[in-house]
Amino acid sequence: MDISIDRDTCIGAGQCALTAPDVFAQDDDGYSTVRPGAEDGGGSALVREAARACPVGAVSVSERVG
Repeated sequence: MDISIDRDTCIGAGQCALTAPDVFAQDDDGYSTVRPGAEDGGGSALVREAARACPVGAVSVSERVG
């Protein structure tokens, strides 16, 4: 699984961090980040829900091919 956050789109609502706190955090400016070591989702079943919770669609989740 690959997770990415479009930093130009993110408004810092924090819904991803609230939904999947083991995978997402907010930086000092309030924008969402993927926690170090959790770039593959960390096995969290909530990653896709966190992406859906983003009010501006800044979080994307895709399956790793190969």
